[in-house]
Amino acid sequence: MKKIRWRSRLAIACAKLTSLLIRWLHRGNGVTLPGYVARRIDPEILSVLSGLVGEKILAVMGTNGKTTTNRILFEALRAEGKEVLINSTGANMLNGVISAFVLAVEKGRLKADYACVEVDENASVEILPMLKPDCVLLTNISRDQLDRFGELDMTYEKIKFAVQSVPGARLVVNGDDAFLGFLLKECENPQEVYGMEEEIFDAAARSEVLENTFCRFCGARLTYSLIHYGQLGLYRCPGCGFERPWPDYKAKNIVEQQGSYSFTVEEKFVKIRTLCPYHVYNTLAAYGTLHAVGAPREHFGKTMEQFDFGNNRESTFFIGGARVQLHLAKNPMGFQQKLSLMCSDSRPKDILILINDTAQDGRDISWLWDVDFQHLKDAHAAQILTGGARRYDMGLRLKYEGISSKAAVDVGEALRRLTTKGTGNVYVVVNYSGLYFTNHILQDLAREEKGGGYYEADHRTSVS
Repeated sequence: MKKIRWRSRLAIACAKLTSLLIRWLHRGNGVTLPGYVARRIDPEILSVLSGLVGEKILAVMGTNGKTTTNRILFEALRAEGKEVLINSTGANMLNGVISAFVLAVEKGRLKADYACVEVDENASVEILPMLKPDCVLLTNISRDQLDRFGELDMTYEKIKFAVQSVPGARLVVNGDDAFLGFLLKECENPQEVYGMEEEIFDAAARSEVLENTFCRFCGARLTYSLIHYGQLGLYRCPGCGFERPWPDYKAKNIVEQQGSYSFTVEEKFVKIRTLCPYHVYNTLAAYGTLHAVGAPREHFGKTMEQFDFGNNRESTFFIGGARVQLHLAKNPMGFQQKLSLMCSDSRPKDILILINDTAQDGRDISWLWDVDFQHLKDAHAAQILTGGARRYDMGLRLKYEGISSKAAVDVGEALRRLTTKGTGNVYVVVNYSGLYFTNHILQDLAREEKGGGYYEADHRTSVS
């Protein structure tokens, strides 16, 4: 095992001390600033440490699904007895990625067979050349945080530039995304494709506003024989003949039954415990990536059957006899899937939508107008509340669909009322900055209940 040079050792020591100090002072979890400190001392620290990974480095990118997919890769590799490094908190900017590496060093050595690294799309231009991944997994490209990312063409160009900076990295791409189909044509990296052709998404999961409409090569309007959701589907350009690439890894025989989805890929049976069909994509992406880099997959099926898809972004609480489900939705494509989930539950329910506009969320919330909220008319909602700094904007958006709502100034009090005097079936949908705040409120309410419980990230039992 290679030793680490003295300058990098100093950077690591200072980064670890910074992390300890942050946690001792209760100022955070210490997974971002240590990376900044390490980089100031040794600008090449990420290149140095990534070169010490024993077997493969896997970079996971995309607007939706990258955190979950990265965790699947991590758990699947650990099930095969591998030592795996991961930026598990989702700190996917440069400092967060560096922190994951420096904090994994023990006694001057990095003990890692694999590194599973989630990478922010904007930051990928800077990160990938230093990380030098063996494989780059791309899940999808859709609008997200418009004030930071801009429109999709800008995100596309940054991803293309980043991928082209590591020409030896193998691409594993969701071929059902037309943007990624274009990318395959414009990059010379080794390539593998995953996708599915069976219709498993309902009308509420789809949006009338497509993320991608025109062919990048000839300008003609793309046609779809099947749309899964967003711009994902079976597409073709009638102008130049560009079409969705044939997948190397395809989810077939997809069946939903009693809170689980099962499917086959390469004649292997996979079962996942989730009610969200988009997790079929995440699972398929992880399998394709492992296959592409020649990683062991003997225990993949067992790992997935036990895998918890919650990831602190889909949690279930039981408070005073009420079941409360907390979900993160941060962009049009993601929010549409949450609407589908609520509509699939035929029981009466109470809904709280919390929208903020912090720098973490994105100041521009115009994306709310690209979500087809009219489906909420079919969600059997007894009442809909809007909360957060932009609660009135959210209420106005619903009003344009003819949907009544009330503004909740005090979110804590609103949740207390919903759990004690509501239907007993509560859905809470929040964007980034409201997630942990709301999580803490719900945990406190659960603790107040005699014999009450808190189930973190237990999406598997979220709907009956």
